[in-house]
Amino acid sequence: MLLSFAEFLDIIVMTLVVGFIFKDIFKPQPKVQVITPDYYLKQVKGTKLSNFWFAAAVVAPSIILHEFGHKFIAISQGMVATFQASYLGLGIGVVLKLFSPGFLFFIPAYVSIVGTGTPLQFSAIAFAGPAVNLILWLGGLLLMKFVKLKTNVHRFVFLMSRINMFLFIFNMLPIPGFDGFKVYSGLVSAFL
Repeated sequence: MLLSFAEFLDIIVMTLVVGFIFKDIFKPQPKVQVITPDYYLKQVKGTKLSNFWFAAAVVAPSIILHEFGHKFIAISQGMVATFQASYLGLGIGVVLKLFSPGFLFFIPAYVSIVGTGTPLQFSAIAFAGPAVNLILWLGGLLLMKFVKLKTNVHRFVFLMSRINMFLFIFNMLPIPGFDGFKVYSGLVSAFL
């Protein structure tokens, strides 16, 4: 089985929490062309549920597909890989959202991998997640360049592309604990 019931539940929880964390950042553009006092009153009353779902749709698939990149490459190497929501990371994200108006950094999910392999195999597993983000980032850019999209679809693809750009660049930093460190250290171990 490629996805267990526990993994499916973790994906749902992670998606809901990520939607909550980013609901005030990735709002769909309002359809109102004329800004009236009534428009501002509606903004003050609270966030619409559609903002929550829009944020979840923009951010969560990028995280899920990133982790699936790790998971499926690990499985292809004969290892056991399990998607897990990082409840501590999600909690940190919620606290930062509630108390910090600035930059949000948290780890919403990860893949636990059990098995043995060569440094090159582990390097490939580590690179698989950022590689998915790279494909989604560049794919979004190509889609926006060559396909005439409706305004709301263009905005969605633009935001999705930016999220994946950030995830790719950030994850490829050679900092211990990040995918980039695992990629580079695996390559160094394999070739030295």
